[in-house]
Amino acid sequence: MIRSMTAFATVERATDAGTLNGELRAVNHRFLELGVRLPEELRGLEPALRERISARVSRGKLDFTLRLRAPEGSGHLQVNAGLVDQLAGLAADLGGRFPGLRTDLGELLQFPGVLQSRLGDPAVLQTEALALVDTLVEQFLSSREREGQKLAAAIQERVDGIAARAAEVRELIPLIRAGQRQKLEARLADLSQPGDPGRLEQELVLWLQKLDVDEELDRLDSHIKEIRRVFKQTEPVGRRLDFLLQEFNREANTLGSKSVDTRTTNLAVELKVLIDQIREQVQNIE
Repeated sequence: MIRSMTAFATVERATDAGTLNGELRAVNHRFLELGVRLPEELRGLEPALRERISARVSRGKLDFTLRLRAPEGSGHLQVNAGLVDQLAGLAADLGGRFPGLRTDLGELLQFPGVLQSRLGDPAVLQTEALALVDTLVEQFLSSREREGQKLAAAIQERVDGIAARAAEVRELIPLIRAGQRQKLEARLADLSQPGDPGRLEQELVLWLQKLDVDEELDRLDSHIKEIRRVFKQTEPVGRRLDFLLQEFNREANTLGSKSVDTRTTNLAVELKVLIDQIREQVQNIE
C-alpha cells in the first residue's frame, strides 16, 4: 500500500472534563520527526502518545496537537482556598515589615497552584485521550492512503512510459547496428590502401560492442518489474523506491552516453524526464 507523507486528520471526543480535540498533520521528511503540543492537564501523557503514534507511522514531519475545551458553565476552574489562606497569612506577616506591600489579584491568580482544574479522575481523562489518538491515527493513515493512491497512479503511468521507451530502444538497436556497420564499411572501401580484412573485422566487432546496450536494457526491464512488485507491498516503500530510481537513472545515463543515433538519444532524454517526474512523486511517499 502506497502512502503519502502529506496528510491531515482531526478528531473530537466528549469527556466529563470537557471536549478533547486532536489534530495530526504531516509533510514529507526523510525520517520521522514528531512534534507534540498538549494541555497542561495531559502533559504527563506525552511519552505514551509519542509511542502510540510512532508505532503506526514511519516517516514524515508530524505535528500533533491536543486541546481540552471545558464545557460552558461547568466551573472548570476553582481557587485553592488552602493555598490562598497560606499566602494571606504570609502577606500579613510581611505587611509589618513592608507597609507599602499590596497584593494584586491578577498576580495572585497566576501564582502556581492557586487556580485548580476540576477535571474529575485524571486517569479517566488520560484513557479518553489515548482512545482519541487511536481514532485520530486511523483517520490520518486513511488520509495518507487516499493521497498515496493518487501518487501510485501517477507513478505507474510514468513507469509504463519508461517500459514503452525501453522497448522502442530495443527495437531500434539492430537497425542502428546495421546502419553503423554499413557506414563504416563504406568509409573503409574509400581507403586508397585496403587493410587486412581479418583485422578490420575485429575492429568493427569491438566498435559495435562499445555501442551494445542490451545489458542496460535488461537491467532497466528488471528495475521496472521490481518497482511494480514494490507497489504491491504493505510496508512503507519510499526508501526502496528512492534507491530504485537511482538505478533507473544510471541505466538512462549509460544509454545516452552510448547512443550514436538521434532516435535513441531522444529516447534516453525522455527516459530521464520520466525518471525525474517519478522522483518528485517518490519524495512524498512514506
